Amino acid sequence: MTELRKIFYEKSVGRLNGFIDKACFLRYTIIMKENYYTTRNLKDNEKISELLEKQLPPFCFDYFLGIESLTSCQTRLKYAYDLCIFFDFLCRKKYPKKAPLDLTLEDLEAVTNNDIELFLSYLSGYRYNGKILTCDAPAKSRKLSAVRAMFKYFFNKGDIEVNNAAKVATPKCREKEIIRLNENEVSELLSVAESGRGLTRHAIGYHDKTRVRDTAILTLFLGTGIRISELVGLNDDSVNFEDNSFVVTRKGGGQAILYFSDEVAFALKEYIAAKKNDPKIPENENALFLSMQYKRINVRSVEFLVKKYSKTVTPLKKITPHKLRSTYGTRLYNETGDIYVVADVLGHKDVNTTKRHYAAITQENRRRVAGAVKLHIDSSLADSSANNSDETHNK
Repeated sequence: MTELRKIFYEKSVGRLNGFIDKACFLRYTIIMKENYYTTRNLKDNEKISELLEKQLPPFCFDYFLGIESLTSCQTRLKYAYDLCIFFDFLCRKKYPKKAPLDLTLEDLEAVTNNDIELFLSYLSGYRYNGKILTCDAPAKSRKLSAVRAMFKYFFNKGDIEVNNAAKVATPKCREKEIIRLNENEVSELLSVAESGRGLTRHAIGYHDKTRVRDTAILTLFLGTGIRISELVGLNDDSVNFEDNSFVVTRKGGGQAILYFSDEVAFALKEYIAAKKNDPKIPENENALFLSMQYKRINVRSVEFLVKKYSKTVTPLKKITPHKLRSTYGTRLYNETGDIYVVADVLGHKDVNTTKRHYAAITQENRRRVAGAVKLHIDSSLADSSANNSDETHNK
């Protein structure tokens, strides 16, 4: 039994007042060497514990304990949020005299596939925590996946006799066009990051302090296809310039070694050199990319800086860090033609994900073939053809 599993068990039998109290956090922190991912997982577990305490039925303790070794903390947290909405729906529509904390496995077993289909319809526009929210088809599919996983768990354990969630069809998702940058836009984006051209007066005031860092971040996104979670988790010792490689922590906690070009190396070296000359950086701070407060940069800050620069280059495209990853994936596929190489570099477990997102025809291809089909014959050719026809007719 892992230490975290033990904490879940102790809570489930009522030995602790909190799912993960401060003492448990301290014990768990001592067991594991603290780094970005450890800290993130601890925070996610704390959020899960709060939801289990205040919003989810008691039988959910067993469920989250059972899937602890099979899923990541982030996946479990997303499941917890989605299940909170599901049980809130049940108490509004099916069990109006009960609160989520009062629901039992008997109540869960009585949920029909029609109830779950009504839940999916309900998600089109619903009220939760005082807010009016909506879900599109992909969001409904994700919530249905969370509900299915829970029903499957209790069905396989024999706690319920029927798995009605398995009978519900997945909402059909319309294929969205993958937004990415073309070659000119990539070059312009890096140029704007280096020069500050086009930024607001307020942003210009900070540009001198963040220029080298921001250029390095954008270059790393566009030159390696790294995920935003992988980028913010990088440490100083993650990078090896001897062979232009770096170590990333993938989804699920596994690690992989990726390689970068000389262009990326130049941007990283320039940033690291600037860091070494900054006396304000704490000696014990090992994060590669730092905020202006000299702490590890967070996801929201990275998303903001990508938006800040990209909207000056391509205001009609909503560019995010993931769109930069899509840009790299598409260009890598166009250069290599090998979908399996692209899948490996991007860390996709299923190559079909890569095919769906990166092997599609690009905007450049569409633009290139736009004039391939002629609707009118060229006038000079038309005149020549007409003259030949007349001569033949006269003969």
